[in-house]
Amino acid sequence: MRPTIARVVLDSPLPQLDRLFDYAIPAALQEAARPGVRVRVPVRAAGRVMDGWIAELADESSFAGTLAELDAVVSPVPVLAPDVWALARRVADRAAGVAADVLRLAIPKRQARAEQSWLRADAAARAEDGAVDPGAPVPAPRVPDYPAELAAAVAAGERLVVQAIPEPDGWVAALVGLAEVAVGAGRSAILAVPDRHDVERVTAALETAVGADRVLRVDADQPAAARYRAFLTAGARAGLAIVGTRSAVYAPAVDLGLIALWDDGDSAYQEPLAPGVHARDAALVRQELAGCALVLLAHSPSAEAERLVELGWCRSIGFAARRPPSVIPTALQRGGDRLAEHARIPPSAWRAASEAVVAGPVLLQVARPGDDAPSGSGRTATELGRAFPQARVVVSDGAHRLAEVGPEPALVIATRGAEPVAVGGYRAILLLDGERMLARESLRVVEDALRTWSNAIALAAPGATAYLVGVGGPVATALARWRQSEVVRTELAERQALRLPPAVRTATLTGDPAAVEAAVAAAGIETTDVIGPVAEQDGLVRVVVRFDYRRGAEVAAALRTELVRHATGRRAARRVHPARAPALRVRMDDPEPFVGERAGVGRMER
Repeated sequence: MRPTIARVVLDSPLPQLDRLFDYAIPAALQEAARPGVRVRVPVRAAGRVMDGWIAELADESSFAGTLAELDAVVSPVPVLAPDVWALARRVADRAAGVAADVLRLAIPKRQARAEQSWLRADAAARAEDGAVDPGAPVPAPRVPDYPAELAAAVAAGERLVVQAIPEPDGWVAALVGLAEVAVGAGRSAILAVPDRHDVERVTAALETAVGADRVLRVDADQPAAARYRAFLTAGARAGLAIVGTRSAVYAPAVDLGLIALWDDGDSAYQEPLAPGVHARDAALVRQELAGCALVLLAHSPSAEAERLVELGWCRSIGFAARRPPSVIPTALQRGGDRLAEHARIPPSAWRAASEAVVAGPVLLQVARPGDDAPSGSGRTATELGRAFPQARVVVSDGAHRLAEVGPEPALVIATRGAEPVAVGGYRAILLLDGERMLARESLRVVEDALRTWSNAIALAAPGATAYLVGVGGPVATALARWRQSEVVRTELAERQALRLPPAVRTATLTGDPAAVEAAVAAAGIETTDVIGPVAEQDGLVRVVVRFDYRRGAEVAAALRTELVRHATGRRAARRVHPARAPALRVRMDDPEPFVGERAGVGRMER
């Protein structure tokens, strides 16, 4: 006998509706009402029909009254996979958020025509294509310099922090090799990268390695129909390599064998939409649920990754390159060519650039885009154009980013993170404006600088030298020795002493002073761990509270209860005073108070 009750997740951002609601399944929908399908249901409190997903079916309900019936099944295709629902629920609970907000990141909007064509194509493919052989041999990673145990560790489902080999596209080859381990065993792999340029590079390399029919791209830059078709395919077949940006960690992969993130310290992984969960945190939760391998791959580790290694939760594997890259700090060099001084380049780096640009491209990394600052990419390009009239000058920044440049002689001026790959590698690399980069007010300034410098250095041609301008001390020494983790460990120790992230978790609370104070009290946060309040607009205040990881579930649950209580009270308040009823907003592990212009939150007094 078929179950008669559907338990539905409502597609609503309201915290008071963030639970499963039971609905009776009418006889006409018995066949179509399956777990995972989209449905429309009546909501008595709202007096309207809402969208949702069937999370599960049941034979009985704890509701004492008469159950409302499902209004409609929107599509016969199950789009909410059980493991994705479990992930969304766990992630939302950890972030004191709403599961439906996570599901909107995980499940693209329905494209009816694309769905129909996919159904026809999938039926034909299933009729012709046999299942992937689970006993297929496990290939070795394609990068031969990595430790031999890497493939075995991935196959065994280990959690790893891996330092990428500093070679042009070395990290791409590493991701491809890791994916081959999973796909070769008939399992799926999720590969997350910071932006679409990285997606394109990894996708192209994977298609060559495992075949285009085994590679799926899932990211927001795709046309809506293409993204939806890729999403449906990901949930229907095992043995796929799924590539995308931060939301890829929620892809409905079948028989997930690997989650790998390239450069997890990149700010692009921080989700701006509620509940604002970092892709790395979502990946950690998913790994626990799936029992698959997890790899955090980077040239320079994030403090969060280093903390996981310190706790023994992840194992660290370093690179085994034939030799570390050549990095020369130039902090003590002064004097030289007038044009070189004007362009902020010391003598040795100037000479190296002059010689190298005759043979091929030379990279100059600058701190800022544009022409309005001494460190701007446009202004630097103008100055160097005068100094090297025989060389072609190319600019790559956030507004006009280049993916690749050829092997011909050129001066490539790029802002951090916008460095194009040079065919054959750069003949010399100059990392300018180091002092300015380290002078920013940000908790992550040192590790961010190490990360962006390391990524640029890895683009060098074999035997080429990178010059780090204006930076000395332990940071320069670690980079020259290619031991970035030593500095990151020191940074982590300092944050542990000061009780700053990622040594502790945080929650940013914004709202009416009374509501914020009540939320702090409900969470049981000690006064010494409350930073603030500071005044916001419209009479609101903001505080940041700190708490240990072991209290994470307790604090999140308490704050979520306050959100529900406050949201319910607002409905009544609006009926009397529509202009009143200020919101209470909670953002767990919000990086914003500790970076950029508002980093001064750390100096707020209670």
